[in-house]
Order: sequence, then structure tokens, then C-alpha cells
Amino acid sequence: MGRVYDALKRAESPERRITASKSAIRQNGNSGNVLYPGWPGNGHDHPWERNAFTGMPSAYDSASTAHTAEAASGPALPAGTASRDAGATLGAVGSARAIEFSSREVSAARVEPHLVALTDPRSVACEQFRALRTQLLQAGEREHKRAFVITSAGQGEGKTLTALNLGWLLAQTDGATALLIDADLRQPCAAEYLGIQTEVGLSEVLTGETKLTQAILKLEPSGLHLLPGGAAREDVAELLSGPRFGRLLEEARKLFDYIIIDAPPLGVFTDANLLINRADAALLVVRAGVTRYAVVDRLLEQLPRERMLGVVLNRAQGKPDDAVYYYQPRYQRAASAADVGDAGDAFEDRPGMIYIEEEGVS
Repeated sequence: MGRVYDALKRAESPERRITASKSAIRQNGNSGNVLYPGWPGNGHDHPWERNAFTGMPSAYDSASTAHTAEAASGPALPAGTASRDAGATLGAVGSARAIEFSSREVSAARVEPHLVALTDPRSVACEQFRALRTQLLQAGEREHKRAFVITSAGQGEGKTLTALNLGWLLAQTDGATALLIDADLRQPCAAEYLGIQTEVGLSEVLTGETKLTQAILKLEPSGLHLLPGGAAREDVAELLSGPRFGRLLEEARKLFDYIIIDAPPLGVFTDANLLINRADAALLVVRAGVTRYAVVDRLLEQLPRERMLGVVLNRAQGKPDDAVYYYQPRYQRAASAADVGDAGDAFEDRPGMIYIEEEGVS
């Protein structure tokens, strides 16, 4: 059976705690790995092996090792490129370090609790996001990837919180600047998760109502920059496929070292596909016990292999978190038409994927 299929299957039994030793992982071969992060009180091994497709490591031996090694010998970060001439339409006039963006104070008491990078930075869950951040930093160093799309197979998979946690931690990386773009324009929610109020965002930039630098917010105390979604819209595909978004992303690359794009679910609209085609790489978030095998298989077939950095398998147990409410009812109607079926060995022919099993992100 495929690695993702096996992991999803095991996770269907709530009483069973998954453990993985290095030898057990190696028995599956070196064609791809599953990282089994722990949760407070549930220690797991975190084998670190080389991924055959990307050539980069796919997990640290432990979460603490990930954090320590990353701090000691992190990759060189690309410098922000100042450009005083470019981007007159979008308002880009230099690197993020040279621009005074409007700021918002983000409080741990007001944010969505699962934004562990802020609410519980010493937790095992946050360490897993640090390990995932290392994947992105490695991709940035070795393959010059800087713009990452975070999407999901369907509703309630945990993509927005994955994007927020990764963005928050990237912004704390020494010498790096990071921008999170809320591109889920049908029902944007990143600002709500952060507990802040916004007036304009991506929608208004793409329609020419405001400039990029006027819409971007600097979030304190992390230093993460946010381009909110702005007003919800229905003509999303037209906006994202148009020339304005291409210019926006080009200018964002000049302003920031890393860009995280929170995209709508792949299995619902074409918006995410448009974003992936314009970005450098993508992470697909799926949820054990929720995501259908056949749906994941079909989505992976549609995606450009060279842009897929990995699959995040979210194993959060218990009732669905209230934070996923924003997908319904619009996404619910579209997702209900997805195929059911069995995946079987659907993932066996994907040796290049990095499979990451994440617990505790809802």
C-alpha cells in the first residue's frame, strides 16, 4: 500500500497511537518518507532520511534536533532585491526592510488557539512546524524556491493554520523577511484567525483600488507581513489568472525573501491550480479520517510534479475545530460531489513526494 494510504488507514483508529522507528521507515525504501510528529506526552521517532526526488533531507531525528541544527547551520537566505523603478502600479518601491508598512499588534489571547507558533511556541506541535519550515528553507537554498502555496484536498483540512504557523516561523528566521498572502478570496479568513481588523487586501489590489504596499500589514511581534484577502469575491479565477496578479507576485518577490500563499482547497475550485502554476512549490494538507483516498489521488494527478514539495497529513483527533467553519456552505456543496472509492496502491508511483504526518493542526 502507498505511504499516504497506509497513514490515513492507520489514523482511522483513534485508540491506536502511531509509532515509527528508523528501521520501520527504512523498510519502506528511500523513495519517500512519512514523518510522525509527536504531541505533548506522545513521543515518536523523527527519522531523517534523504528524499530521492528533491535530494534534500525529509525529517530530523527529533524535533529538538531540527530546531538546533537549523539554528546552527541554516541555509543562506536570498537577499531582498531593492527596485525603485519597478511596480509603480502596485506601489512597490524597494525591499521590505526599506518600507514602512502599517502594523498590527497580534495578541496570543485573540488569535485562533492552534496558531501554536504564537500561543505555544515551546510545544511539540510548534517544533513540528519548525521542522516543516526547515523543508521550505532547504528548498529555498537548494532549488531557489521562495513562493509556496499551501492548499488542501477539501474543507476543514487545516491549510490556513498550516500557512499561518509556517509564515510566523519563517518571519522569525534570522535575516529573512516573509509575506503571507490570503488568496482564499471567496471567503478570506487569515485576518480573522489573527484577531485583527483590516480595511483592504488582495481583492482591492487586484481591482486597482489600492496599491500593494498600502495593503500589506506588518504583524508584531513576529515581523511577519500579511496581505489580507480583502473583500470576498466570486470572480476569483478571473483575477488570479489576470496580469495584475502576475505583477503583484513579481513585486512581492522583490520585497520579501519568502512568500506563503494560502490558497482555496484544490478539490473545490480552480483557484489553487492557478496559484500553484505561478508559485515555486506547493504543500497539500490532508486530514486523516476526513480526506478520501480517491480524492487525494485524483488531485495529485492534476498537479505539476515538479512543484509538489510534499503532503502534510494532519491527524488532529476529536471533533472538527470551529476554525474550519468558513468553508461552509459554499465549499461544502462543491466538496460533496467528490468521488469516494478506494485508493488502493494509488500513491505507490510517487517516489518523489515527501509525506509528512502532522498531528494537532486543525
